[in-house]
Amino acid sequence: MNVPDPLHRRFQLIARELEHHFLGKTEAIRLMLIAAVAGEHMLLIGPPGTAKSALIRLFSRLIQARYFEYLFTRFTEPNEIFGPLDINAFRQGEYRRRIEGMLPEADIAFLDEIFKANSAILNSLLSILNERIFTIGAQSIRVPLISCFAASNEVPNDDDLLAIFDRFLIRHRSENLESYHFHELLVRGMNHEITYLIKNDQIHQPVVSVDAFRQAHKQVAQIMRQIPEYFLSQYKNLIFQIRAEGVSISDRRAVKLVKLFAASAYLDGRAQPDPSDFFILEHIWNSPEQIEIIRSIVRPVVDAWYREHPEARRVGALEVGLDALLDELGRIREMLLSDQPLSEIQLFSQLKALNEIKSALLAIDNKQARDAVARIDQLLAHLFQSGKSIL
Repeated sequence: MNVPDPLHRRFQLIARELEHHFLGKTEAIRLMLIAAVAGEHMLLIGPPGTAKSALIRLFSRLIQARYFEYLFTRFTEPNEIFGPLDINAFRQGEYRRRIEGMLPEADIAFLDEIFKANSAILNSLLSILNERIFTIGAQSIRVPLISCFAASNEVPNDDDLLAIFDRFLIRHRSENLESYHFHELLVRGMNHEITYLIKNDQIHQPVVSVDAFRQAHKQVAQIMRQIPEYFLSQYKNLIFQIRAEGVSISDRRAVKLVKLFAASAYLDGRAQPDPSDFFILEHIWNSPEQIEIIRSIVRPVVDAWYREHPEARRVGALEVGLDALLDELGRIREMLLSDQPLSEIQLFSQLKALNEIKSALLAIDNKQARDAVARIDQLLAHLFQSGKSIL
């Protein structure tokens, strides 16, 4: 049964456009769209230079959103986020801020290094993120925020920051790309820089208006009304297993996660969520150490669903990834089998890349990927026999 609203296809166009520009960010892009369609927030954890801000910035352009972005430091003041004090109103005895172009007027926000914000900022942020209300003196203003995306180099360990951390339902690790992506990264990156130099900000045209997300919110609510019992039962079992491993999931978060499952189903054009949507649970960790624990519980359930329903697998991103893997495999094979001598460092790096490619192919697990894995094994066997390997 499909969702009657064809608007979800426009969101799929946004995903494809973002995937075209950002290599290896397929899952992050999927999670971004899920967060926005559900009206929730997402935190990206990772080092600088992993395209966090560029990704959110392009997303806001593609949906024609009012966008607010800020890099926090420990010296950031509320005026810089919520707007300066309105002096004329203050002289008349009213406490107001001039919020034009500031966070309270944004549809999409990106707050970099959010955990460096001070308590005066965090207190106002909490009500904006949770209730969509900004309080100025005795006045409360309803804000239009659809989603807030935040970034940090690390997870907070200060108890005073746990409340704001909890508001970000989705947590995603943003890492540098694997070595086998590097050639494609250079090609895409150079093309992007060339295009930007020539056309500047005229590169990207909006795909939908920001109001499309508010329409999608209604569709997500409709899907939530008809979630099947078998899905809720399976979800309950997963939550209890995750909690049993020491991962804290509050009842509030457990309820809100159902909204994310419904949003994922909507993006695929489904009227109900299914176990493939449980992949979202891999991104609800509270510390990086919990990532593998949750994955070991959730991934077998998702994989089992795809084995029983292979036609349901989201193949678009896998095909793009597979093409990149096969191209890089071809380049490495040509280098290793050539007569050109390689240093120990060069040889080690190529063998390391082969192992990374093999792991990625095993995760894709279709006939073409399995054939490529067999070719890697044959190549490694040949290298060992020829004595070219340093291992």
